[in-house]
Amino acid sequence: MRITLVGSRHFGVTTLNMLREHGVEVVRVVVADADDRLASTAHAVGIEVVVQAKPKLVVASEIAPNSDLIITAHSHARISREALAVARYGGIGYHPSLLPRHRGMAAVEWTIKEGDPIAGGTIYHLADRMDAGAIAAQDWCFVKKGETARQLWERALAPLGLKLLAEVIDYAIVHKALPAKVQDEEFATAAPSLSAH
Repeated sequence: MRITLVGSRHFGVTTLNMLREHGVEVVRVVVADADDRLASTAHAVGIEVVVQAKPKLVVASEIAPNSDLIITAHSHARISREALAVARYGGIGYHPSLLPRHRGMAAVEWTIKEGDPIAGGTIYHLADRMDAGAIAAQDWCFVKKGETARQLWERALAPLGLKLLAEVIDYAIVHKALPAKVQDEEFATAAPSLSAH
């Protein structure tokens, strides 16, 4: 399984480490910023790093040739349709909510703001619309009373994302396909950045 990882920051690094421990081949890491810690971690272990020409878009030439799968981990860039077509199974990402609830950049913050008693994570197929692709895997967790978004992310949602990514990769290796369940638009809610107000 040859993977192109698109991402940034701490979750990008923990995802890279999980993939390497999981025995799949990360052939290229794509970052928006050459100084990002994911770039330096990839360089340190001899993985090719490509810096996106446009920070909000990943194009086909930035995906490693013969990739089986594109995985995004803390990436705010859209993966173009042409880029997705380079990889045998397209691309998946992790979203820290029970999609279609809380689509957007601030899913964990909105989980806390709305007082949701249950949170969760979703591995979803990358598609033209942000966070709207078919669901490949999903699981949930309880939210502790008084927990902040950061505490919830670190305690439950980040580890959940790594576990679900590993499960979907294992499924793809065995079945030569990704699981896919269409999201129910009736339950979609938006989770725009809260700092924008």
